[in-house]
Amino acid sequence: MKALFTYNYGEEKMEAIRKLGYEIMMANEKEIAYTEDMSEVEVLVCYNPFNTLDINKMENLKWIQLSSIGIDQTPKEIIKKKEIQLTNNKGGYSIPMGEWVLLKMLEIYKKSYKFYGQQQKKLWKINTGLLELYRKRIGFIGTGSIAIESAKRLQGFEAHVVGVNTKGTKVQHFEKCYPIDKLQEVLKTCDIVVLTIPYTEKTHHLIDKEELKSMKKDAVLINVSRGSIINEKALIEHLKEGELMGAALDVFEEEPLAIDSELWGMENVIITPHNSWISEMRHERRFRIIYENMKRYKEKEELINTVDIAKGY
Repeated sequence: MKALFTYNYGEEKMEAIRKLGYEIMMANEKEIAYTEDMSEVEVLVCYNPFNTLDINKMENLKWIQLSSIGIDQTPKEIIKKKEIQLTNNKGGYSIPMGEWVLLKMLEIYKKSYKFYGQQQKKLWKINTGLLELYRKRIGFIGTGSIAIESAKRLQGFEAHVVGVNTKGTKVQHFEKCYPIDKLQEVLKTCDIVVLTIPYTEKTHHLIDKEELKSMKKDAVLINVSRGSIINEKALIEHLKEGELMGAALDVFEEEPLAIDSELWGMENVIITPHNSWISEMRHERRFRIIYENMKRYKEKEELINTVDIAKGY
């Protein structure tokens, strides 16, 4: 059985895949294009080769294993038409992203960015505006693995953690979960709002002018999902009007963030370059999921992290 990898996980790990019974092809994801020797490829392990690789020509392709959680880079219509199974890396980046979420909460509440500025100026000045996470109400819009890892780490702060998901399904580490149609009500009560919901047509600009207006004036907004969950123009105007304490943004509607974006110059905005998922364990956890699924696929067992194309996650 032939498998095409667009990332080399090292000789030891690739040999482990070969021992499962796969013939491995390697290609550079940034330059990949269809060639005749790909006609027999049954498994594609990748992130985003779809800008240059026409999978429509891969007649024997049965399964795509993504190294990402999000699937918005995939050619969904072709995948549906050809009935290709799609799996993602759900859970693979959740621990570092959970840590990042807490870091940004604390950076904003403890005014770290102001102290960093003072340090550069060698300015000794006490700031009496610091806050505690203790007893704050923190709402996660989306209660998947990233939200769960974040909520788990918030238990030690004795914060009140609530979530919003499709039907209000109860999730571990959350005091209460609300259905998505209660979003406005949840936003009104939260001190910190964290976006961890998958990006789909239904969640495009989920946070728009009305939702921003629903939030407390001293609320904090954190986004580690996808930039287009927020109407970025509306957010900029809302921040300029002083309607939020601050925002921590790891994702943006267009990436890289444009040099002339007003977000760069806002004192109460923390910007990172889609970096929250990075840690020294990222390749190891990603490979564990890939190996487990390739083992299951070979043994004709049910795969983990199967994506429902219709739902978008």
